[in-house]
Amino acid sequence: MVYSVTLLERGEQMNYLRLQTDNFDQPLDINDGAKLDLGSTAKLRTLVSYLDIIANLHQRYSALDAGQLKEIELDPKDTLSRWSLDYLLQHPGSELDAMLQAALERRYSANPAESFFTGGGLHTFNNFRREDNSRTLSVREGLRNSVNLVFVRLMRDVVHHYMFQAPGSSATLLRDSKDPRRAEYLSRFADREGREFIHRFVAKYQGKSAAQAEELLMQSVRPTPARLASIYQTIAPEAGLDGFKTFVKDHLDSEREVDPERLAKLHEQYSPENASLADRGFVATVHPLELWVVGYLRSHPGATAAQMIAASSAERQAVYHWLFSTNRKHAQDSRILSLLEVEGFLEIHRQWKRMGYPFDALVPSYASALGASADRPAALAELMGILVNGGVRKPVERIQSLHFAAGTPYETLLAHQVGKTERVLPEEVARAVLGVIREVVDEGTAKRARKAFVRVDGSELAVGGKTGTGDHRFDVYGAHGQLLRSRVVNRSATFVFNIGERYFGSITAYVQGPQAADYDFTSALPVQLLKVLAPSLMPLMEPATDGVAQGGHCGG
Repeated sequence: MVYSVTLLERGEQMNYLRLQTDNFDQPLDINDGAKLDLGSTAKLRTLVSYLDIIANLHQRYSALDAGQLKEIELDPKDTLSRWSLDYLLQHPGSELDAMLQAALERRYSANPAESFFTGGGLHTFNNFRREDNSRTLSVREGLRNSVNLVFVRLMRDVVHHYMFQAPGSSATLLRDSKDPRRAEYLSRFADREGREFIHRFVAKYQGKSAAQAEELLMQSVRPTPARLASIYQTIAPEAGLDGFKTFVKDHLDSEREVDPERLAKLHEQYSPENASLADRGFVATVHPLELWVVGYLRSHPGATAAQMIAASSAERQAVYHWLFSTNRKHAQDSRILSLLEVEGFLEIHRQWKRMGYPFDALVPSYASALGASADRPAALAELMGILVNGGVRKPVERIQSLHFAAGTPYETLLAHQVGKTERVLPEEVARAVLGVIREVVDEGTAKRARKAFVRVDGSELAVGGKTGTGDHRFDVYGAHGQLLRSRVVNRSATFVFNIGERYFGSITAYVQGPQAADYDFTSALPVQLLKVLAPSLMPLMEPATDGVAQGGHCGG
């Protein structure tokens, strides 16, 4: 088991790294060099996104009078904007602090029975504790006790806000099949969906010879003359009728002789000139872009994924051409919503990046509220630093200066140049979040850290934080939803915390590989470890009342 501990101190212009240590005797630093499933710590990021939206809505609408508020048109799915307008109508002149506290009291069902269409599929989620299943909880209570379904539904509201916040963004688009913007959305959907399939099929076939690729392709096909014609005319249309006859002979049972005249008709019927790529894929019962990738690699050996993406622009559109039919409105709507959801997550990702999120993309699924998009302990510590600094993102200083050869002709002093600070969150939002995460320690999943840090005079340093447990598995399901096999990838438990008004950090326990199946620890482990370490850390924190110490202390 690998442990990692990071502790930082808030300074005037920067955050000082006071302690960074782990027991992992390898070059990789799991604190800021790994991509880990850190579980419910993602609820903290989701909460920040939610309250940031409420703050933006307060700024946008609080100056309007009741008449102006009532005239604002909203998409019915934009629940957060609707709630904000109703709140301001009922509490005219309300300050942001009060509105944020009211937002924390909004209630969500924790019932796991609902299925959620997100990330391109239908998903269900479970709570850690069965006794939560029948409850309806406030956002505050959901974070305090780390209730999954509260945050899945909260993430849905956040996504819908970003999907539908632009005036006239989608309501008319989805209602009116003649809206000219539908064609634009469907074209973008076709391009995005097609890119995903191209990458999938390139990974499947790249590096294989033409014969190997053909054999692999045919493993999933129950051959008939029409199917073979559709496949052949896509992967090797230049080989001609004789080549097609050989192909049929190689893949059709020997006793099933096919009349040569019929073979010639099939060869003609399913040629690229007479049958679209989508039709050929339909007849072959193979994704048409899979057929296209096999054919392209056959004629362009060694082609890269980027080259195939560039070459398949027209094919990606052609495969989804049927969506543009006006009698396909229901199918169109589901695909437009799927694309809008991706766009909503792009906005969430942009907000998370401002808060120090370390990766260039999010998984476009409500499961990102539960850790599906992964994180890093160091990035979570940076998020906590933003909260401790009242919404200001400050650079981290590991080494303040290096002084060589003092008192000699070669004396050299290297000093760290202070980076810029940036306000990324309203101070009121940071204050509200700090209040909620203190309840996580006082009454919730991290309460064993309560009263862990005690000064010499007997007074306590208040602790706040968020726990998270990551159980990363690779599961394979059958056609009817049954679990066929499960492979454990790793297990992690994290506690991101703040201590008093100056100190913050993260502590993580991690097991990599199949041996993680032998462990069942939860986030209670790092919380307990912080409590055990508290007496050793207190001497570092006691001088904080006299100002920030000038020397940094780093552990290897």
